[in-house]
Amino acid sequence: MTTILWNDRLVKEEEIHLSVEDRGYQFGDGIYEVIKIYSSLMFTVTEHIDRFYESADKIKLVIPYTKDVLHKMLYDLIEDNQIVDGHVYFQITRGSSPRAHAFPTTATEPVFIAYTVAGERPFEHFEQGVKAKFVEDIRWLRCDIKSLNLLGNVLAKETAQQAGCFEAVQHRGDIVTEGSSSNLYGIKDGVLYTHPTTNLILNGITRRVIMSLCVEIGLPVKEESFTTDQAVAMDEFFMSSTSAEVTPIIQIDDYKIGKGTPGEWTRKLQAAFEARIQQLVTF
Repeated sequence: MTTILWNDRLVKEEEIHLSVEDRGYQFGDGIYEVIKIYSSLMFTVTEHIDRFYESADKIKLVIPYTKDVLHKMLYDLIEDNQIVDGHVYFQITRGSSPRAHAFPTTATEPVFIAYTVAGERPFEHFEQGVKAKFVEDIRWLRCDIKSLNLLGNVLAKETAQQAGCFEAVQHRGDIVTEGSSSNLYGIKDGVLYTHPTTNLILNGITRRVIMSLCVEIGLPVKEESFTTDQAVAMDEFFMSSTSAEVTPIIQIDDYKIGKGTPGEWTRKLQAAFEARIQQLVTF
């Protein structure tokens, strides 16, 4: 049976007891992270843990562990569940208190939970690419915080999937922001364009890796917004996330991107990303 990390203990799922007054359950008052596991090793673990603490600071939540302790607890969880390839999810809420919108006036104990999921990488998506759908971005204005408030993202993803698409290309007015669970990029005339890291998007960890890979392969980057019309006129388009890695988007709504197949620069980034993974697992 799968082991769960509950606060600082490894337990079985039936041993976990959560209060109905937990602020994560009632208000989404908490944050989370997801880290990819390759060959039982966490990819970009330091960056994910750093962002976890940054998100906590932004919502004035104190994590009761040091980064090193959290790192070790996550590896203990992965080892206990014997995960080779998959991901580890972890979240923390402000804890339980009588329901009131304002922060509790007396101290609460944060509630931390982590679990692992085994899974294969989506190679078919990497190779063939996916379709996406334009969806109006209706989320709140602090998308830079990786909070538990994901209803807007859920609605966008559902809209896309009901249309037979894998991902939503969200936009505020005509400005493309990000996917429902990914960052977005267009390539035009040998230049990569992506929304700047403002409060309107999450600065993805995979996004940060891609920025460094662009330097490696000689792909110029412009971190500036682009419109929906510009999006469909791109030569190439792709999305990135912890699970999606570098996934080509070959069509948005009824518009084929470029030739309707994954582009050359996207392929180069995929190869460079694969090499970065191999650096981790062969270190």
